[in-house]
Amino acid sequence: MTGVSEDRRPFLYDLHVELGAKIVPFGGWEMPLQYSTGTVAEHLACRSDAVVFDVSHLGTVRAQGADVFDTLQNSLTNDLSKIGPGRAQYTHLLNDAGGVIDDIIVWWVSEDEFDVMPNASNTAGVLSVIPGTDVTAERCVLAVQGPRAREVLTRVDDRFAKVGRFRVETVDYDGYEVRVAGTGYTGEDGVELAVPNEIAEALLRRLLDAGVIPAGLGARDTLRLEAALPLHGHDRGPDISPLEAKLEWVIGWDKPHFLGKEALLEQKSRGVARELFGVIADDRRPLRDGAMVFRGGDEVGFLTSGNFSPILGQGIGLGLGRTDLEVGDKVVVSLRGRELDATVAKTPFVRKVK
Repeated sequence: MTGVSEDRRPFLYDLHVELGAKIVPFGGWEMPLQYSTGTVAEHLACRSDAVVFDVSHLGTVRAQGADVFDTLQNSLTNDLSKIGPGRAQYTHLLNDAGGVIDDIIVWWVSEDEFDVMPNASNTAGVLSVIPGTDVTAERCVLAVQGPRAREVLTRVDDRFAKVGRFRVETVDYDGYEVRVAGTGYTGEDGVELAVPNEIAEALLRRLLDAGVIPAGLGARDTLRLEAALPLHGHDRGPDISPLEAKLEWVIGWDKPHFLGKEALLEQKSRGVARELFGVIADDRRPLRDGAMVFRGGDEVGFLTSGNFSPILGQGIGLGLGRTDLEVGDKVVVSLRGRELDATVAKTPFVRKVK
């Protein structure tokens, strides 16, 4: 495959090939896109059963020491003082203009130890702000997701299944430390397991033997889009602020400082000129990012993400557009001469996790 040889391979690459995965380049890595059953089947399995994604391409910066809490508080948008050790928190790292350099999950492992989890290609950027050790190559991250995820996990180790939503626990498993967080990116319940490479293959095989279905990044993308979870570089990025992305809840306004705070305060004062919206096509044709959106003949925005929703049986998309767009507005989505009738929709498109 052209260009793939230059990308990193996850530790479990050979096992994915053995399982019949189609491998594609993603974020500087060679990752499974889908397995033999295909993306739609894997998507539906996650909505009804339990699947496992290898998301080892995500980074892990291990930050330790008495000063780490203050460094994170003064750098990232969300307010860590609202949680504590044994919890996870979604947050942003901003540039001086208030744009999102990266969105991050912070696992607060113990009093003075945090695992900071950036997106695939942003680990170096996070390390330039937050002193720590890049341990990405030392572990695999397996995301077990779906309404039956915890039921199936009990067949492997019931301690994994007991980790609550946005909780973090360390489990001694076969003599190795497995870090478990009640997080994910599908709109379903489940956990993510940070597993030392030494036992990663054995654990993944045990999950599969217990009935967990392997799923690739294709299904992960359609699942997150149904749940209206933003994708870095699409629905938010260096030129898109948390306010434009309708993620103000991720901002700790009461904190004295975080990177980009001044720019966000100015933007909040004057109001945003555009914001994220959802749209559903009137038929089954998938929507695509980059498409322009028109209402009554006037251009009102563009799509930042788009695909087909296996649950709804319609094309869906997220976009940036005028702040006067309202749910129920009839619009036309246009890309390279193809026009689709659509409707501005409430998000998430599919609501599952309670």
